[in-house]
Parts: sequence; C-alpha cells; structure tokens
Amino acid sequence: MVPASMVFALTLFPLLASADEDACRETGIYILNQMMLDSWYIRNDGPCYIWRHSRKLIVKPEDTVIIYRDVDCKIEYFSKNPTYDDYKSFDANQNCEIRILLDRTLGDL
Repeated sequence: MVPASMVFALTLFPLLASADEDACRETGIYILNQMMLDSWYIRNDGPCYIWRHSRKLIVKPEDTVIIYRDVDCKIEYFSKNPTYDDYKSFDANQNCEIRILLDRTLGDL
C-alpha cells in the first residue's frame, strides 16, 4: 500500500511545476495596438512593417520587436524597448493578450 504522504507529494509536485511554466511560450503574447494610430515595427532585424491600429502583433520569447512611430522605422515608440518578459509581466489574467495605449501604457486584456 502507498502511504498517503507519497500520494499527496506525487499529486502536488506536478501541479507546482506547471504553475511555473509559461503558457504563452508556444503561442506568444498577442499585443493589441490601441494607440489609435498606425505604427510600424521591425522583428528580429527584418524589414519595416506597418502595424495598423486595432490589430494584434504576436511576440514570442525569441523575438526582438522594435515599435516605431514613423513609416521609415527611424523614431522608436519606446525609449526602452519592451521585451517578451516585459509584455508577459502585464498579462495578469494569463490569456496571452495585452494592449498598448497611446500614452505608451501597457495593460492586460
């Protein structure tokens, strides 16, 4: 017969381990552009793309995404560009969705 403490430990430890896992790691964080303006971005040193207002942009842990205010991708929107971990820290309800507002405020969706 298995002791009750062993059953408890075998049940509890996987649950604790899953609490530390990042549920958004596979899908990425969906960032909604609620700046009321179109913006532009460069992902991983690639080309400059438009990011329409009210549209979502996906950022994965391995991505470096820089958001710009101009079509030439010269004027950065943030003085310190947020990382995946920065975006993830605002996802309070852990649904992998946040938003950026006009005043550069990040918030949960």
